[in-house]
Amino acid sequence: MSIRQLSETVINQIAAGEVIERPASAAKELVENALDAGATRIEIATAGGGKALLRVTDNGSGMTPEDLALAVKRHCTSKISADLTDIRTLGFRGEALPSIGSVAKLSVSSRTRGAGEGYRIELHGGKLKEPQPAPVNPGTIVEVRDLFFATPARLKFLKSERAESGAITEVVKRMSLAFPAVRFVLSGSDRSTLELPATGDDRLARIAQVLGKDFRPNAIEIDAAREDVGLTGYVGVPTFNRGNSGHLYAFVNGRPVQDKLLMGAIRAAYAETVPKGRYPMAVLWFSLDPGLVDVNVHPAKADVRFRDPGLVRGLIVGAIREALTRNGDRASSTGADAMLRAFRPGTSPQGAGATPGRFGAGNRDVRPSNVNWTAERSPSRPQGFGETPQAVFSGQRTLLKRRGRAVRCLPASVHRPPVPRALNRARKMCVWIIRWGPPAHRFTKTISSPSREPAL
Repeated sequence: MSIRQLSETVINQIAAGEVIERPASAAKELVENALDAGATRIEIATAGGGKALLRVTDNGSGMTPEDLALAVKRHCTSKISADLTDIRTLGFRGEALPSIGSVAKLSVSSRTRGAGEGYRIELHGGKLKEPQPAPVNPGTIVEVRDLFFATPARLKFLKSERAESGAITEVVKRMSLAFPAVRFVLSGSDRSTLELPATGDDRLARIAQVLGKDFRPNAIEIDAAREDVGLTGYVGVPTFNRGNSGHLYAFVNGRPVQDKLLMGAIRAAYAETVPKGRYPMAVLWFSLDPGLVDVNVHPAKADVRFRDPGLVRGLIVGAIREALTRNGDRASSTGADAMLRAFRPGTSPQGAGATPGRFGAGNRDVRPSNVNWTAERSPSRPQGFGETPQAVFSGQRTLLKRRGRAVRCLPASVHRPPVPRALNRARKMCVWIIRWGPPAHRFTKTISSPSREPAL
């Protein structure tokens, strides 16, 4: 079999397979181009999860007709020269637009400031058209339609429209955290509008827009440096955690990255304070000389390589642990607010329409179900430390668990919970889980004892 040169269209489609994995990848490349152009307002519109339509509009510097014709050709860029060790922009390869245009219907409209008219160029499935005059405001509008129409096999590997829309939202949030001085608007027929106004130099305000207003009172500021690496940002107190790692953000010289080294170092700093299976919340910015980090190691530029990874890891772990030692010994405000709401007298959490008869003796509803409910009149209120505790269990159902099987017992006339004969005859250790009170104010007590009825 002889070796032959591939066509330009096939070469671009191969590059698109590495750079453009899904609509979110295309959105990331286009937003990076807008930021490199100095835009202060970026609007993203989508339809069909980004597969039917993806439009990015910015007020950046714009392009001339000559630059517009070069922008859709491979390896044409104004961001770097011949030195890959000094990359100070988000994009640098010059592959995004030609890669997208080889697998989709791409149109780019642009106008420089001060120019009398703008120009528009189209690239459909690798077929290029000449630039034509077009009405457009100063800036650039990039429109992508029918993504992967030229490679239908790629469409089979995409997720649902909802999942693709969520991935684009995550890209916009990461970019907005990296550039708080830029206004972002994400809209479309497949989503609710997300608007993130510019916050200037107030990074914490932008974090509150993305992660929620509860992050601000639970945040600890980080400001540390070691040798030539600087670290700033905010981390949450240990009790302010989440069930997944989706709230860990890291930026290297303004570039959003998902590097395993950085994510692992953040989790290691919380290893002794956050329970297993829970994840902290953190937003960190790293500043260092571009020559000390290689950003050209991943097709999507999601990973980086540090010249001294041990230095960076030690800086992260040391700075976060020092901040937690100084200010991390407090409970999160969300947990305290929830506890106070649970014990605050007033309206029942279940409301007036609660279904009766499940938790009371017989068919009597012991839950607070009227607006005049108070803790003092609750039929399930604790009796105090000075009174017999058996009174608390009177008239309540008891759930007994043995060997993973649950047995629900009817309420007894005595204060002690009833015990099935099978449990009485057994001479093995049993775990008794005793619950009483309405669901919103339920107390639980676990007792490990022999098979006889536990002493309460």
